[in-house]
Amino acid sequence: MAKSKSAAGGFKCVVSRSPGRASDVGVLFSCIGRRVSLLNSFRAAAKQLKLKARFLGTDKRELSPALQLCDKGILAKPTTHRGYIGQLLSIVKHYEVKLLVPTVDLDIKLLAQNESKFAALGCRVLVSAPDVVDVCQDKRKTYRFLLKNGFDTPLTMSIRSALSAKKLRWPCFLKPWDGYASRGNAIVKNRKELLFYAKRIPNAICQEYIAGSEYTCDAYVDMNMKVRCVVPRKRIEVRAGEVSKGRAVKDTHIMSEAARLVETLGAGPGVITLQLFLNGEDKMKFIEINPRFGGGVPLSIKAGANFPKWILQEALGRRTNIRFDGFKDNLTMLRYDAEVWL
Repeated sequence: MAKSKSAAGGFKCVVSRSPGRASDVGVLFSCIGRRVSLLNSFRAAAKQLKLKARFLGTDKRELSPALQLCDKGILAKPTTHRGYIGQLLSIVKHYEVKLLVPTVDLDIKLLAQNESKFAALGCRVLVSAPDVVDVCQDKRKTYRFLLKNGFDTPLTMSIRSALSAKKLRWPCFLKPWDGYASRGNAIVKNRKELLFYAKRIPNAICQEYIAGSEYTCDAYVDMNMKVRCVVPRKRIEVRAGEVSKGRAVKDTHIMSEAARLVETLGAGPGVITLQLFLNGEDKMKFIEINPRFGGGVPLSIKAGANFPKWILQEALGRRTNIRFDGFKDNLTMLRYDAEVWL
């Protein structure tokens, strides 16, 4: 691990793997955590494009694996700290960052609300508009949006409505309306379990339980807010809310409906992640919209949807050559743990 040092903006750079040389583009990943594969995909794309790129990352913990592999790894305040955005702005200004890529839900709303401040420094933030982020991060609003626009989705209700209902189809699915990464989710089989978990899951809502194959879709939205590519990924196995085994599936029906949903919502630019269930009758039910890179996006990138390359090209004003279905069908990803040595 590089020796900690303070930078001019008052933040602490704990990793420095490159000199402060001029670069074609500086890319900052906020809350980079374990996103090693995503970082490496951007680095490979820059090499393919023959760019002099510098990759920076922030995290509140020094022992973040991906932080250690950045050209500059910077300790950041918690996203709940009132000085968080000010610190990111200082980093952007100090290192002349041209592109900021959020990687988790924690700071997306803040970045959306302050996008103009970054733009004033010449930095583009890959974030949707604040009202779009709000629809995505409030599962109650997600439900109303999907219903209003004709997208099938599981019946969703408040805990009070569920408890007062005369009949409920068991099991039911409980989750926080403001949750992420499957935290606080529970399957309940009867009214007694519903009461038990409702008291333990903050901001819980009750949903119809859906059986079938679960898919995640990575939709690429260009800087002109057009959906250019959609990659459905079948979730074969999930660990801690993130796919550990998955397969790219070239299903044109899923792809077209996912694109229609993203464009109806007005999400983007960047990668928008959708989750849905498909039953044996090919009936599609959307359950989640995340306005950011999903954890399983390395599968889509490896299959040929080179999101990092397209993003870098657009950030530099270059033309992109993107096919809507230009990815390899049936490519399967089996993930495993790896190590970073300090």
